[in-house]
Amino acid sequence: MRLASLALVLGASALGAAQAIGAENTEDPEHENTYFNDQKVPPLLELNSDNYEKEFGLSKNLVVKFYSPWCPHCIDFAPTYQTLYEFYYTQSVEDPKTGKTVPFEEYYDLRFAYLNCIAFADTCTKLSISTYPQVVFYTDGKAVDAIKGNKNMTLESGLIEKNIKDQKPATRPTELELPEPGDLASPAHIAKNGKPKKSGTSSKTTTGEETVVLEKEDVKEKEPAKAKEATPTKPKVDPWAAANVKPAKATSTPNPQGISVSLTAESFQQLVTMTQEPWFIKFYAPWCHHCQAMASNWQQLAKEMKGKLNIGEVNCDAESRLCKDVRLHGYPTILFFRGGERVEYNGLRGLGDFLQYADKALDICSGIQDVDQASFEELEKTEDVIFVYFYDHATTSEDFLALERLPLSLIGHAKLVKTRDVHLYERFKITTWPRLLVAREGRPTYYNPLTPNEMRNTRQVLTWMKSVWLPIVPELTASNAREIMDGKIVVLGILNREDDEAFLSAKREMKSAANEWMDKQIQLFQMERQDLRDAKQLRIEEAEDRNDQRALRNAKSIRIDMNRSDRKEVAFAWVDGTFWQRWIRTTYGIDAKDGERVIINDEDNRRYWDQTITGNYIIPSRTSILETISKVTASPPMLKPKLTISAFEKVFFDIRMAFTEHPIISYGGVVIAVLFGLRYFRGRLRGGRGNFRISENLPVKEIREGLLGNTANGKTD
Repeated sequence: MRLASLALVLGASALGAAQAIGAENTEDPEHENTYFNDQKVPPLLELNSDNYEKEFGLSKNLVVKFYSPWCPHCIDFAPTYQTLYEFYYTQSVEDPKTGKTVPFEEYYDLRFAYLNCIAFADTCTKLSISTYPQVVFYTDGKAVDAIKGNKNMTLESGLIEKNIKDQKPATRPTELELPEPGDLASPAHIAKNGKPKKSGTSSKTTTGEETVVLEKEDVKEKEPAKAKEATPTKPKVDPWAAANVKPAKATSTPNPQGISVSLTAESFQQLVTMTQEPWFIKFYAPWCHHCQAMASNWQQLAKEMKGKLNIGEVNCDAESRLCKDVRLHGYPTILFFRGGERVEYNGLRGLGDFLQYADKALDICSGIQDVDQASFEELEKTEDVIFVYFYDHATTSEDFLALERLPLSLIGHAKLVKTRDVHLYERFKITTWPRLLVAREGRPTYYNPLTPNEMRNTRQVLTWMKSVWLPIVPELTASNAREIMDGKIVVLGILNREDDEAFLSAKREMKSAANEWMDKQIQLFQMERQDLRDAKQLRIEEAEDRNDQRALRNAKSIRIDMNRSDRKEVAFAWVDGTFWQRWIRTTYGIDAKDGERVIINDEDNRRYWDQTITGNYIIPSRTSILETISKVTASPPMLKPKLTISAFEKVFFDIRMAFTEHPIISYGGVVIAVLFGLRYFRGRLRGGRGNFRISENLPVKEIREGLLGNTANGKTD
């Protein structure tokens, strides 16, 4: 019993000593050990929201570095703090009471730690940390001294020496020979023992979090075999593991025979729903003429995708239940599946269109590419629209799971990449993470919501993506015509793709006009907002001058409303004049053979403009486009439009639009008109029947005496 008690006391003493020396001695799989003065130094103690209160109580003194992983000063300061920790960890002090030499950290009961204020912002707020980097000296859990900013080793060491000199009777040297940041040994150690043994086999690398020593030992440390067996090797944990998750690779070669597989309800569930393999599937009916027309292209697609992508088809006459579960709206319907997700193909049904979509789908299925500045610049040369997701080490797995649900809907529209490159942060002025933007021709457009729930709301993010996934000057095709034309005023260039030089020049002019117009609209928006703010400020100042508290409250409650829904967006696009020659001639009366032209189209009102204010045709020129569009967007337009429909059709179109845009007023007008019509016809009907008249056959005497006899006071002459 006494032995057990003694063992318990000794164990507690050993535990206390270990904690006093540093709870960071525990092997950390996320960080490497370093070497200083030929001694193995464990990783720094990392504090977080869960352990900081506990760790503050485990030792009398605690030195804590508060930092941000992306703060340039913090990055520069990291090797200074790391070397400072290593220097003190390997120091020893002579205990005057016992005469024994003990480790510095054990004698002064002091430890070093760090806290990431981006990942654990709430903890830094509780500890009143407002600037980074900052080193705080805590005694008994209370902050007693601090140094802010990226200071040198001498000042940081002075902070420690100043606060420990009165705690123990040991005499500290007046001046310390301190190492330089990144050194592997102190000057005193080098003078006594020469350069450290591991100096040639270790290299320090500075990251945003801490300085890490990468060990490359030529001679392995000799350890007892029993110790090796008793201490299993812990796996390294990648701090970016959540960002580096790749889609599971297919267990077998996709589409090995190069054919379109006929799927039943059972095989569909087994091969498509229950796996993560991508499938491109056609749902058809044998009697459908459109399905029959595309059959040969679909079979050829299957041959082209041999060994690349699974191609399938479902006969909806034979598998009606399956097609009902998929909720088809017509035949043929073409869907791309990956696991439990799907997206509908809405493009043209030519072989080239299928192949282009399939290649982009395969690229998406390979995972979201992680880019740096160089690879992103290369990508900009080939992609018109790129969505960029910025993340940092504190981005959670939930954020990345939400991100992984987005790419499928972007197939055929835009590319999605992610990055943690500091240079891209600086280029796009990213200060919060995660952040999403779209880059079109190098012009960024930001997704404004920043809260975690809004960033993880896939539906909300996709709605925004769909509003900005067109290039600045896209090509008008049958699949995107409605998306481009509806609800907008569109500057449409009619170009000839066969003349390469003229085609590229025209596109360049249109892009220049589009960018300049967008810049002008941004400036006008900012000026209008500033005018509203100035007007609000004038009201506030006026109320303050009159000391009218009620007017002051009303002025302060005025909201700056920048709702521009009443103004039509101006978009730019181009169309192949040769391919769409018939449609252009019948709709706009323009023959594409006469040369390249530009029209400004208002599809909602079935009208367009094709001439400048001087009467000349609009051509693909920046000057010609910009001088005309400002006249067209004026209210009312300063140029007379032409109609894409006849005058007779225009009457019925205007009536229909009136009922669509103003249904209550329109139906009210119809009711009033009907009521007036009924009243009019009712009056006419009464007039047709005739009113009461005096008959022409009555004698004159009766007329004179009245119809009711003589009523002149009852007297007769």
